[in-house]
Amino acid sequence: MDKKTLRRKMSDQLQSMDRIAYEHRSYLIASCLTATSEWKNATTIGITMSHFPEVDTWQLIRAGWAMGKRMVIPKCMAVTKEMKFKEITSFDQLEIVYMNLFEPIREQKDIHSKEIDLLIVPGLAFNHRGYRVGFGGGYYDRYLERFQGETISLAFSEQVMEGLPYENHDLPVEKIITDQEIIIC
Repeated sequence: MDKKTLRRKMSDQLQSMDRIAYEHRSYLIASCLTATSEWKNATTIGITMSHFPEVDTWQLIRAGWAMGKRMVIPKCMAVTKEMKFKEITSFDQLEIVYMNLFEPIREQKDIHSKEIDLLIVPGLAFNHRGYRVGFGGGYYDRYLERFQGETISLAFSEQVMEGLPYENHDLPVEKIITDQEIIIC
């Protein structure tokens, strides 16, 4: 199956999840993540603002703030296809951008990739080796080329599959946390 077909199929499958299951399964994943040494030891965490049906990250951002962590959110630069992470200390430092996604307002300070201890890498589908199919922009693929910190992806169990298409330039994440297991890649 090609990436475009896989993206559409996985998105449709996740969209069919009812809200109660979505909330509960997101909670299980968040609980697992916050118990990891990677999360506990991180001072600065890079994480996206989730959009249903992605695993809910809003609760993780709140948890990070409560634990005194710096939570940094990507801002996509469409012209250059690059991302810059910016620290937010409240949700009112976000704006709605393309496709109703939330990103930090431009005025927020840029955070260099060397300052990020843990990067939560989004995706639509994953395999047990840590390879992922993202949303098609290639932003994270480019960012991971120079990122030196730890990487974890969050996924619902049905997002992990065998036979996932990936290419030589793709970089795997180190760990995937689902509502049913923790996969060391």
